[in-house]
Amino acid sequence: MSITRVVSEGLAHFSYFIANEGTASVIDPRRDCDVYLDLARKVGVQITRIFETHRNEDFVVGSLELFERTGAEIFHGPGLDWGYGTTLNNGQKFPIGGIELNAMQTPGHTEESMSYVLYDDPSRSTAAAVFTGDALFAGEVGRTDLMGRDQTARLAGLLYDSIHNKILPLGDGTLLFPAHGAGSVCGSDISEREFTTVGIERQSNQLLKLNRRDFVEHKTIERIDRPPYFRRMETMNTSKRPTMTGLPEPRPLPPKAFAAAMSKGAVIVDTRAPENFAGAHIEGSESIWMEGLAAYAGWLLPYDVPLLLVVDDLVHIEMVVRTLVRMGYDNVTGYLRGGLSQWYHDNMPIEKIRTATVMELKAMLDAKERVTVLDPRPFHEWVKGHLPDAKHIFVGELEANLAQVPKDQLIASMCSVGNRGSMAAAILQRNGYEKVVNILGGVSAWMLAGYPVSKGN
Repeated sequence: MSITRVVSEGLAHFSYFIANEGTASVIDPRRDCDVYLDLARKVGVQITRIFETHRNEDFVVGSLELFERTGAEIFHGPGLDWGYGTTLNNGQKFPIGGIELNAMQTPGHTEESMSYVLYDDPSRSTAAAVFTGDALFAGEVGRTDLMGRDQTARLAGLLYDSIHNKILPLGDGTLLFPAHGAGSVCGSDISEREFTTVGIERQSNQLLKLNRRDFVEHKTIERIDRPPYFRRMETMNTSKRPTMTGLPEPRPLPPKAFAAAMSKGAVIVDTRAPENFAGAHIEGSESIWMEGLAAYAGWLLPYDVPLLLVVDDLVHIEMVVRTLVRMGYDNVTGYLRGGLSQWYHDNMPIEKIRTATVMELKAMLDAKERVTVLDPRPFHEWVKGHLPDAKHIFVGELEANLAQVPKDQLIASMCSVGNRGSMAAAILQRNGYEKVVNILGGVSAWMLAGYPVSKGN
């Protein structure tokens, strides 16, 4: 028997390939599913079953794509009107060669959430592993707010019961394989620990030490940002949609062709580092650094218009396309051939954004200059430390809240290091703000310098 974890970077999504005695099953496959076919060929097995832990909100599940390639049967939990696949019963058992996978309902993150318990010897009651989806992570548990704040407490209670009455009794030695790792928006503070067990979580996961009442209270007041694209993912993941036959192949566009595509309404996604974006960029561009695409594209990019890419290096194109496709963006149509250097070599117009260090910002504030410090980080980062008198507007909600940002004074955009500060500065510039500066180094450099910070709301 072998278990292979497949990591989808950026989304911090984990899927699993379980192979034994000529057959294999895949849990929560991603849309670009060649990786599972490669694994099957490598070990000489046939993929016969696909299991989903829940409908998933942060990426397009690749079950339909993998079914098209393999004919494997798709299974998922009860409680939703699925447009494809087979609905499971609690306790249903599936042999994978000489091992067995048992379906176990673990609602709480969502109503239909399932975990899958693996027994390497079905004659014994001791579980070898459990695939927990978004119920239980390393150091964290799943969010319970996705059905609305009015349902959060009820779902939190269900999640507590699922963890304490179903997952923890499997035994401390049971390997625990969650659907996400650190950086995922499906939990507020998932640990960096790559591997864990039921016993490790019982001992180290602080949320598992709470009684039911305190657990529900904690989940009720918890605030985690919910990207607007989640709704689209939920719809795509519960319906029989057209499948993707391969990755989009964006065309290399010389500057004039690139500009022509812009004029027809295409959106430019500039994935370069913030200091490069600040030095020169194309008017109207979205600034989303490459590693931040999975976290922020769903806040800023539309689904109904073509997307054009500006990258530092052509080797980044495939990873950018893969990341966007996993989020349902199939409309990546072109990239700037020759990069931005070719753009200004051809005498095409550029824009710039001013940058400054934390020392320069401190000097401006000490001199009582007219400066508004805009902090675009998520709330859970803001409360851990921010500049006194800073204005907090999360970057994903900035465009809808521009009325709160004055135009008659300098706006200092300041995140943790500068990436989201660049995103916010680009949004402001695109909306007519002429006095904008991105503070490179951000709050991290500010704190390292020993300058004053405030905590809490």
